[in-house]
Amino acid sequence: MRQLMKAGLIAMMFAMPAAWAQNASPAGVWKTIDDETGKPKSLVRITDENGVLTGKIEKLFRPADQDQNPKCTACEGARKDQPIIGMTILSGLKKDGNEYTGGEILDPAKGKTYKSKATLKDNGGKLEVRGYIGAPMFGRSQTWVREQ
Repeated sequence: MRQLMKAGLIAMMFAMPAAWAQNASPAGVWKTIDDETGKPKSLVRITDENGVLTGKIEKLFRPADQDQNPKCTACEGARKDQPIIGMTILSGLKKDGNEYTGGEILDPAKGKTYKSKATLKDNGGKLEVRGYIGAPMFGRSQTWVREQ
């Protein structure tokens, strides 16, 4: 019985750093929270490809009386009238110290693209995403919550 307990403790010690490492990256699924209403807006899957982060909308949280798969009517170019679900809204973020910078974020409701940066908070449980024009002080932030 003691041998079994020792083996279990050793396995836990090796598994814990892997869980911490997983939360050390923004890669994963995030529930976006509207900075104006405080309500969930969507689920975004962030992927890391060669150190560059990209985020696509997987799900929208909309009232039952609204279109559940709306198109980006306010977007321009290739995104014009494309479904918002499956759309890449976050791109180009690269690790820069404790932040991820140099990216862009799309607001599908307005069809506007902004510069962006992101910072992991609460041991990787939250992601503060900032969209801005020019300098980061001229923008808005949202706190996204990691989905487990």
